[in-house]
Amino acid sequence: MTVFIVPGDMSVPSGGNRYNRRVCDELAAKGRPLREVPVPGGWPRPDADARRRLARALDAVPDGGTVLLDGLIACGVPGIVVPAARRLKVAVLVHLPLADEPGQADLNAPERETLREVQAVVATSAWARGHLIAHHGLEPSRVHAVPPGTDPAPLANGTEGASHLLCVASVTPRKGHDLLVEALASLTDLPWTCECAGPLDRDPDHVARVRDLVARHGLADRVTLEGPLTGKRLDDAYAAADLLVLPSRAETYGMVVTEALARGVPAVATSVDGVPDTLGWDPSGAVPGLLVRPEDPAALAAALRRWLTEPGLRDGLRAAARNRRETLPGWDDTARRMSVVLGRLRRAAA
Repeated sequence: MTVFIVPGDMSVPSGGNRYNRRVCDELAAKGRPLREVPVPGGWPRPDADARRRLARALDAVPDGGTVLLDGLIACGVPGIVVPAARRLKVAVLVHLPLADEPGQADLNAPERETLREVQAVVATSAWARGHLIAHHGLEPSRVHAVPPGTDPAPLANGTEGASHLLCVASVTPRKGHDLLVEALASLTDLPWTCECAGPLDRDPDHVARVRDLVARHGLADRVTLEGPLTGKRLDDAYAAADLLVLPSRAETYGMVVTEALARGVPAVATSVDGVPDTLGWDPSGAVPGLLVRPEDPAALAAALRRWLTEPGLRDGLRAAARNRRETLPGWDDTARRMSVVLGRLRRAAA
């Protein structure tokens, strides 16, 4: 059985945790379970105790055993992972290259060392696979794309069809809430509300900055920071949404985009990294949303103004989203792809 080492509690809301949880559940349902081993710690910058816990978890795997390591744990500690990869068959699941998170450029070199020495690397999109190969000089045959799936969902009711905006993302610099607030500040002549759903504890200084921007622009009655939503509360947020907004500065995939599309909700998002492919197009070639330049509040504001003021545009994007909804792969496809990667790894260990 493959050991899957994950960064602590997978119930904490995040795209990475949701991916990990669903892969585990789907593989178990197919009779190919992973043995989950949570390793709590301040990843990707662990203290000595967390490092010892990771070393013990790897030491407990018999020689030649197969291990899937979440990249948040693996990529910053080559001194632990690389020696283990010499006696084990190790795959690293990279949800996001560490240096793509603002303030973590120094982790680029450790990540490169780790990924060059393990037997397999799993990326969460075709774009991310190509990026990792080019950026770290990896052998293409060792890098595999295993994109997230999407759960079927009922069509969203929305409001009157335009004014309720939803942003589902952790409030961190990478997700660009500050850019979103600056864009919305230029649209106060139009009716809209924006609900921001996502953890508020990842970067308290940035959260404080976003709150300050909301207050400075007089948007407290329009922009809400709801904190993390899960289960029915998250489903209800999607059901009430007219438009998803994702202003990220970096995004290997953007699972919230497909979660919105599964409900027939279009998206306005930055054309960064893997997001354009995630948004995709419907069978006729129509794109179910608008893509804008990253780091450009004016471009984001212009796209949102078009959404709010052009009924014909809204109708077209909504129709494309509903058609795109029918083409989204499920989590069974993700599990099948992951099973192929792990099967090759196990056979190599034989």
